[in-house]
Amino acid sequence: MIKEPLKDLSTAEFLAGELILVDKPESWTSFDVVNKIRFALKGLLGIKKIKVGHSGTLDPKATGLLVICIGKMTKKIEQLQGLDKEYTGTLRLGATTPSYDAESDIDQEYPWEHIDLELLENTRDQFLGEQKQIPPMFSAIKVDGQPLYKLARKGQTRELKARDIKIHNFEINGFDAPEVSFTVHCSKGTYIRSLAFDFGKALDSGAYLSSLRRTEIGPYSLSDAWVLDDLIRSLEKLKMEGSIPNEPPPPSSQ
Repeated sequence: MIKEPLKDLSTAEFLAGELILVDKPESWTSFDVVNKIRFALKGLLGIKKIKVGHSGTLDPKATGLLVICIGKMTKKIEQLQGLDKEYTGTLRLGATTPSYDAESDIDQEYPWEHIDLELLENTRDQFLGEQKQIPPMFSAIKVDGQPLYKLARKGQTRELKARDIKIHNFEINGFDAPEVSFTVHCSKGTYIRSLAFDFGKALDSGAYLSSLRRTEIGPYSLSDAWVLDDLIRSLEKLKMEGSIPNEPPPPSSQ
């Protein structure tokens, strides 16, 4: 996994396979981040093609950890996608949106004044462990070769099958009505937007995800991640300095 200093790496090592942890900014798609890094690497290494991918999509409104796979490390993307994940975020009680998050406008409002911390804690317990979850229509899941979010933006819906997921931990971190802050540790395939929507229904109200930040993917932590702008500046600086060798350095004699 790449950590500073980047100048210790060679072109050959990049192509052989490396991981970079990146903190995805809000309003960027995961694909935007991959493209930005790919473009910077091609300029740095002086090559026309390099494989770059990521191990799990974050919604545009979400921020946090992306594991960026470079070169032959892209072969491990499926394996990395299977790792558990941890998120922190907030949900807003008393309303729902078509996308289950703040990307779309509120479509319905519900009473929430009956909800207190005790009810939140008791209801949270229902969502722990193995369970079935229906993904949101606003998702990248493909039906007949077309992503669901494209159909959803046209006002079309499809009947979706529930998927097996597991919520290892679901903590209520704070309650400043109507906002609830939380931490979730979950299996692959878990949609936190669906969790927010289902949680609101279980509270006899409604809820949507107002913010989300991914903090862990398996053993990889956001605390070790690059800020995207800092990473790009570092790559551009190395390009100007010509600091990346074409071949790996000789092995240490120690």
